[in-house]
Amino acid sequence: MAASAYIPSPSPTDEATGPQPSYTSALASLTVLFFVFGFITCLNDILIPFMKAIFGLSYTQANLINLCFFGAYFIMGIPAGILVKRLGYKQGMLAGFLIGAGGCFLFYPAAASRSYPIFLGALFVLATGVVLLQVSGNPYVAVLGPPRTASARLTLTQAFNSLGTTVAPLLGSALILSHLPDLSTAAANAAAHIDVRAVQVPYLAIGGILLVLSGLLALLKLPRMQSASTQVPEPGRHAWHYQNLVLGMIGIFAYVGAEVAIGSHLVSYLGLPEVAGLSPKLAGDKVAYYWGGAMVGRFVGAYLLSRFRPTRLLVLAAAGAIVLILISISTHHAVSMYSLLAVGLMNSIMFATIFTLAVAGLGWHTEEASGLLNVAIVGGALVPLLFGKVADLSSLHWALLLPVVCYAYIIWYGMRGYEPRMASYYQPEVPVQVPITGL
Repeated sequence: MAASAYIPSPSPTDEATGPQPSYTSALASLTVLFFVFGFITCLNDILIPFMKAIFGLSYTQANLINLCFFGAYFIMGIPAGILVKRLGYKQGMLAGFLIGAGGCFLFYPAAASRSYPIFLGALFVLATGVVLLQVSGNPYVAVLGPPRTASARLTLTQAFNSLGTTVAPLLGSALILSHLPDLSTAAANAAAHIDVRAVQVPYLAIGGILLVLSGLLALLKLPRMQSASTQVPEPGRHAWHYQNLVLGMIGIFAYVGAEVAIGSHLVSYLGLPEVAGLSPKLAGDKVAYYWGGAMVGRFVGAYLLSRFRPTRLLVLAAAGAIVLILISISTHHAVSMYSLLAVGLMNSIMFATIFTLAVAGLGWHTEEASGLLNVAIVGGALVPLLFGKVADLSSLHWALLLPVVCYAYIIWYGMRGYEPRMASYYQPEVPVQVPITGL
């Protein structure tokens, strides 16, 4: 089945109006946006071992970084969706850049005071800006062109997001983790001598770049897309009345949770003697392989999703992730290390595919659905926190079984859960029909 089976097809009247306008320049400018919030998000993987060393945190305590960052999606996702619906996509992106810059600047006093709570507060502000960028950018890309290629288009822009997540560990390990001592031999009081400027300078630079990008975006003339559909909403119906969206929210929760849980603990995992025994700096460099695999997979996936059934590719990717994790758990040294790093390749197409399947047929409710799906990104806060708790009680190897459960759900969603239909708990006053064709 072609990708058009999952996305509402253009109406005959649309086709009769002649060739579709070209949005190439707009999509090209949006790749910068996706690169930026990919870079910012992935720096958390570098911050976690750095903060763990400075404050002597357990795995559970260190994962409060993910809780504050991705918790912003849960708290701010719906308000961000409402704001974008009122202001428009471009103004939403502008607000995201400015708020994100403010969060970056707060890292300076947080580092100067060596206060973990202030660090977490700065992360929440920064994440609020990223939420606005996500809520604005994802649906904008989805509607910026033919519906049948929405999955491929979003996967392509997500590939530039992965470019940011690939570059971030390399720069982060060079600028931040290089200031950490060898944690296996460090003295108990070594944390007091760690140079906090390793965090201050990079985030001040990022904040400045975000301000520059906001200025450039303000000057750009992007196509004005009012909504994903011109349909008039029916009274009493909301986005959450669509079963494919509700189950898709769980899918996004599981995917982001699994991806972040693995990525956030790679430095610690690769430092284990039975895995690779790497120093924080060398392990941080290896994290780039994890996110680099996602980048390569998204560039390839942009082509595959325009040629093959998205649900089938989603199932194969999730199954591949499970196999690779189980190999890593049951082996040692190079095989254990590289099999877990290869999970990044399997993650590549998951977000864009789940996202477009979840909003299929929602029409006028697409922006509302985008906000709800971004709320589901709170999986990046809760799953790693549970992962850290399991690791504290047992080991990182046992904790890796938690992402296996997440990927198992994604397999089910790609087989059955994606099917567009009204949720069983929705009882309309008049009969309604799900606005989707081609199934």
